[in-house]
Parts: sequence; structure tokens; C-alpha cells
Amino acid sequence: MTRQYFGTDGIRGTVGRAPITPDFMLGLAHAVGRVLKQSEARPTVLIGKDTRISGYMLESALESGFNSAGVDVVLLGPLPTPGVAYLTRAQRASLGVVISASHNPFEDNGIKFFSAQGSKLPDAWELSVEEAIAQPPHWEPSAQLGKAKRLEDAAGRYIEFCKSTFASDLTLKGVKIVVDAAHGAAYQIAPKVFHELGAEVIAIGCAPDGVNINKDVGATHPQALVAAVKQHGAHFGVALDGDADRLQIVDAQGRLYNGDELLYLMADERLARGESLGGVVGTLMTNMAVQLALQARGLELVRARVGDRYVLEELQARGWILGGEASGHLLALDKHTTGDGLVSALQVLQACVRTGKTLAQLLSAVTLFPQTLINVRLASDTDWTSNAATQHAIGEVEQALANHGRVLIRASGTEPVVRVMVEARDAHTAKICAQRIAQTLQ
Repeated sequence: MTRQYFGTDGIRGTVGRAPITPDFMLGLAHAVGRVLKQSEARPTVLIGKDTRISGYMLESALESGFNSAGVDVVLLGPLPTPGVAYLTRAQRASLGVVISASHNPFEDNGIKFFSAQGSKLPDAWELSVEEAIAQPPHWEPSAQLGKAKRLEDAAGRYIEFCKSTFASDLTLKGVKIVVDAAHGAAYQIAPKVFHELGAEVIAIGCAPDGVNINKDVGATHPQALVAAVKQHGAHFGVALDGDADRLQIVDAQGRLYNGDELLYLMADERLARGESLGGVVGTLMTNMAVQLALQARGLELVRARVGDRYVLEELQARGWILGGEASGHLLALDKHTTGDGLVSALQVLQACVRTGKTLAQLLSAVTLFPQTLINVRLASDTDWTSNAATQHAIGEVEQALANHGRVLIRASGTEPVVRVMVEARDAHTAKICAQRIAQTLQ
């Protein structure tokens, strides 16, 4: 059975269009409540949200749906996605719910769920919810209806958790940091975390109005961060996305570092402190330069499917702790159960403070390979995998690149295109090889 509503990261879409409507959300929460009650007599769920104006409407619908199924609700207010994951575990709740569309514009919204352990839930659980959605509702009698309350100082509790992941023998005193929260869920939290660890903080993207989330700021629009770092003469710039599970960092020269580079830095810093790492998990898109640099440090890179949930699954299966994506979703399972932009930023800053080195110095062993990405539009029923000319071209390109590049061909999950990506030590080679393969598809 395939999923009808759940995608790579929960349920997401445009507000006012199915399934992001109040009636669907009420039914969704009711169905989730019925699934929870199969294993627990009186479940409790936590609900957090980002700063989109539609969050109020969806929150009310979810609250009613859970209560109708006999599930108690604890409202957290605006809180980063990883903050909901943490509090779900800390409060011993049955489930965590996040109302957010992450880095999408304000017109979109979505729902994510976390288990009682604070981790993403498997496909099988999502399928069981979809099966329950298709069933008629079963309203609980009045005496068994759920109740709702608000958790006092949810933000303060999460701030203390984030600070606890930074080495207790270190401080950020003397460090000037520009913090960009994308007008999103961390707008109050992120500046306080760095300030309370001693840093001088300049905050941008921390004035949400319900419709400006991710607009020209945050991890998906780092130009504002780069400009602010140069303007204020800061040592670092930290950008989060709308729900603060994604991270981008800028150094004093205004150079932007992506998730692949930061993942290597986190692994290298742990090795330098004598920690044992079995390996690191990236994705199909992780830059080959990072793979080679990790190999030089004696670490294997395993590639998972694109999506932080698949990185997490691979880490758990192997018993490893570090993984991530170039987009800035980074996992350090010895610190948190899910990707956390703030915790990841603290891990990177910790490495700089401990060693007294800049990001450029710590990443001198990594020079990212140029990538060329070409989208080839094909009819939805086209079997491109059986195209002999394409397979021949892929084979010749791979042979020519040898260990100095790679080819990745994959169908898009959202539009009728095949994505051709070639990575090589120089941009010209990557472009020529990608064009050759794309021409055979066309």
C-alpha cells in the first residue's frame, strides 16, 4: 500500500487546499488518536508550531480532533521542530506534533509527527494512520473526551536543553554572532541560546508577522546573513529555516558553508578528541569531496536516500551517531534524537572555540567538487532506465571520471523530470559529462 497523504517529511501543502484544511486536520488528529489508543488507554500529545498565520487555525482543528478521540493535548506555542521532539521525550508524551512547512513560503503549511522517543516515525505507522483516516469516526462519550492545556515556559526548557549540548568547559565570550531565525519558530529562542553562552548576538530574521517566514532570510536565503556578518564585523553567522531544523553557517569573510562541509567538521572534531566513530551517513547528494576526506580520516561514508528520516534510519541500523544532508539537516544522535539547527551550530562553534581555528582552517582538507544538475522533462510513462544509449553514456562517463567524480540519475518525486547530476574535480568536466547524458535522455 502506498501513502496517499504522507510525503518525505509529513503532510505538506498549500493552506486552504486539500489536505491542508481544517476539516482534514480534525479528521487526521482523530485518526491518529485512534491509532494511539490501540496501545495506550489515555494518550497525551504535544503540539508545537512555527510562526505562520495559518498555524492558529490548524492548531485548533488538531486539538479538537485529538480531544474527540479521548486524547489529551498539551500546547507548546511557537517552538522549533527539534524542540517539540525534545519535549515529547522529556515530558513522557505519547506523540509530538509540529505544525510547520519548514522552509516553504507562508502560504504553505504541514504536519510532522514524532514518537515518544523524539524520533521520526516509520512508514508503517503513517500507513496505519492513513487506514484510520478512511474509517468512520468513533466519537468518545463526553466523560472520556480529551482535555487541553498549555505547557508553561516550553521555550525556556528547550533553551536549557540546547545549552546543555555545548561543552561545559567552553564559552562563547568574545565571539560575535549574527543569528538569522528566518522569522520562524526560533525567533525568540536562537538569540537567547547564543547570548546565554556568552556571545555577542546580532539578531536578524527575528520579527515574525505571520506572513514573512522564510521571506528573503534564513537558511534558504543566506545572502541576508552574509551581508549582516560583513556589516557588523561578526566572527560567524548562523542561519536557520522556518522550523529551525536546518542550518547554514557563514564565517567572518562571508563564506557560506553547507551541510556536507559541516558534517565533515563535526566528524573530524570528534576524532580529534579521541572519540570512536564507526562511520558517517550522508545521502545520494552528498559531495564526493566529503566522502574522500572522510576516507582519509579512516571513516566510511554510507549514502542513504534523500531525506533526513532516511539518514536517521541508516544511522540507527548501523549504531552510528553522525549524519546529514547538504541542505543543512544534520544529526548528532549523541546530542539529540533528530536534526537540530541550533544544536548543530553549537557543535560547529564548539570545534572552533576548542581549537582556536577558523572554519576555513578546520575545513582545509575539503574542497567541494563542482556539480552540474540538469533536469530532463520526460513523459510520465517513459522508462528511461532501459534506454541503451543513456546506459552506454553513463558507463563511459563513470569510466572517465574513475575515482575523481560520480554520476547520479534519479527521477523526481514531485514532477515529471529525470535529474542528471554529475560531480567532478573541475566544473567544465562536470558540465560536459552531464550534458552528454542528458542529450541521450532527450
